[in-house]
Amino acid sequence: MLVVFGIFLYVSHHSLAGIVEVHEGAESVQLPYRYSDDIPEVNPSVLWTRNDLNPKIIHRQREEGADHSDQNQLYRKRTWMNPDLLDTGNFSLTLRKPHLSDSGNYTCTISDGRVELKLTQVQLEVKDSLTEVKVKEKAESVILPCRTKAVLNKETQVEWTRSEPYFGFVHVFPNTSHHYKRQEDLYCSRTQMNVDLLQTGDLSLTLKYPTERDSGSYICTIYRDQDILRQRVVLHHVTEETFPTWAWVLIIFVPLLSVAAVGGFFLYQFYLRTVHQVEVNSGAESVLLPCYLFYLQKDVTVKWTNEDGITVHVYPKGPEGPNEQHKTYKERTEMNENLLKFGDHSLTIRYPSYRDRNTYTCSIINRRGEELMKKQVMLNVKGWC
Repeated sequence: MLVVFGIFLYVSHHSLAGIVEVHEGAESVQLPYRYSDDIPEVNPSVLWTRNDLNPKIIHRQREEGADHSDQNQLYRKRTWMNPDLLDTGNFSLTLRKPHLSDSGNYTCTISDGRVELKLTQVQLEVKDSLTEVKVKEKAESVILPCRTKAVLNKETQVEWTRSEPYFGFVHVFPNTSHHYKRQEDLYCSRTQMNVDLLQTGDLSLTLKYPTERDSGSYICTIYRDQDILRQRVVLHHVTEETFPTWAWVLIIFVPLLSVAAVGGFFLYQFYLRTVHQVEVNSGAESVLLPCYLFYLQKDVTVKWTNEDGITVHVYPKGPEGPNEQHKTYKERTEMNENLLKFGDHSLTIRYPSYRDRNTYTCSIINRRGEELMKKQVMLNVKGWC
C-alpha cells in the first residue's frame, strides 16, 4: 500500500519486478509482497536490500523484531515491517518520507541464517511532489501531463479527477457510455487523451478552452490489473485583470448625467418598468445581472429574488442574512460592494446552469420592510451538455 497526498494506492503483490510510483513528500510508500510458502523453522528472517548501495541492507526483520545493526544509514528510522509478518506472510516494507534518491530496485529475500531465497523485486520510482502547469487567458487548450513506465495492458483504465477546490470526474478511459455519465458537465466535449496511450504510456489530458474556473488540482489515476498508480497536476490560469476605462466612465458619469438631464426622470422610470434580458451559455464562468437603482434613504437592504419567491442574495448580510439565502445559490453570488455608492447593485452568479433560467428581481427595502423600488432581469441559460 502506498500513500500519495492522503490517498491510498495499492500495488499488486502477485507480480515480480513490479513498479511502484510515488511522489516526493508523501507520508510513506509501501513495497508490497505476500509470502504463502513454508517459513524456515530455525532463525527465520526477512530482508529487503538495494544492490546499488553499500551497505545494501534496507531492513531486516527477525522473529524477535527489527534488526537495524547492519542497516544502511540512509534508511535509519524510516523503515517498518509488520511485527507478525512470519505468521501473516505479509512481507511488505513501508518506507517513510520517500526521497528522490530512494528510487531504485528493491529485493525481498527470506533466510534461515544459511540460505537466502529471493522472493521478489520491486522497482520504486519517486517523482517530484507535483507538476504545475500554467495556461494563459483565451488559450485554445492546455495539456495536463501524466506518464508512466509501467506496462499497460488492454484492461488498463485511466481516470482524470479534480481534487481541489472540489471533487469531480474530468475524463475516463476507455470512453464508454457509462463512463460519460460520470463526467462533470463542465468538461463535456472539452477533454481528450491520446489514442495510443496504452503503447506509449503517455496518459496526458488535453483540456480545451481553459478558463479561470478550471484552475485547481487534478489527479491522474491508472488502474492496471490490481495496481493503482497516481500522479498529481496543478493547473493555474493566468489572467490579465484589467477594467476598461469606458466602464469607469459609465459608472461615474452616467448616474450624474441621468439626474441632470431634463428627461432623466422619465427615462429612469421606463428603465425600472422594463425587464432586461441576459443570455449566457451553460458552462460559462459567470453571468452578470445588471441593476442600477438610485435612492436617497440610508440603512436600506438590497434583496435579489427570483419569480419562485426564492431569496438569491441579500446585502448587507445581518444576523439573519446568511440563513435567508437559498442553498442553491450558496457561495455562487456576489455584489461589488465598491460600486454600491454609485447605485450599481448588479449581481454576479457564478457557474450558471440550465436550472438558473428565471426572472430575477432586485429590490431596495427600507428598515420598515417597505419596498422602495425594484428592477427585473430575465436570465436565459442556453445549451445542454
